[in-house]
Amino acid sequence: MTCQLFAVCFDASEPLRLARFWSGVLGWEMVDDPHDGIMLLPSDDTGFRIRFLPSQDRKAGQNRMHFDLTSTSLEDQQQTVTRSLGLGARHIDIGQTPEDGHVVLADPEGNEFCVIEPGNKFLADCGFIGALACDGSQEVGYFWSEALGWPLVWDQDQETAIRSPHGGPKITWGGPPVAPRTGRNRLHFDLAPSTDGDRQTEVDQLLSHGATRTDTGQGGLGAVAMTDPDGNEFCVLTPR
Repeated sequence: MTCQLFAVCFDASEPLRLARFWSGVLGWEMVDDPHDGIMLLPSDDTGFRIRFLPSQDRKAGQNRMHFDLTSTSLEDQQQTVTRSLGLGARHIDIGQTPEDGHVVLADPEGNEFCVIEPGNKFLADCGFIGALACDGSQEVGYFWSEALGWPLVWDQDQETAIRSPHGGPKITWGGPPVAPRTGRNRLHFDLAPSTDGDRQTEVDQLLSHGATRTDTGQGGLGAVAMTDPDGNEFCVLTPR
């Protein structure tokens, strides 16, 4: 058994505002679930939700994870950029050159994302969210492949990528050098066993793959807090 990727979570100072932004960009339905909080439900085969969690921590440094949004044409790319700017995004410079075809933006709370130019073969058939692009080691790519049961679809020059057997976005890691941590990550994964699964069994499996448990183990029905081999936080929820 493996855990499913239940959600990608954003820490947010204004969760509702950030949820409305990403709902507008992606065209996903926003729901307010008493169990899981403010959440967006995918309108395609993405396979995971997006959650927005209240946080008082301020963003420090560049995120280790960001969305790469795909485009079918230059006009489509510009429409995504224009829609995002109208919803509260802004252009940012993270070292891209004028020759780069992708557009780098930040959402209203400064979280980076890219709108990729058309013709990107690596992200072909991955959907509008083409990838969750992560700063991370080859080891952490192997870890997440085992944790989620997603096969490696790229493993070259210490760069790795995995993708669900059911399709949807890729998760990629760019290999060394890995940027140093600047505090708690603003984005993290929520995993959940299937409805007939057992959380403790899954936690033990994750530990055997190289994860570290960071909570006290006394949370009861709450999420189990863990970190992957690169020190990135993630949570294991109750069966879903």
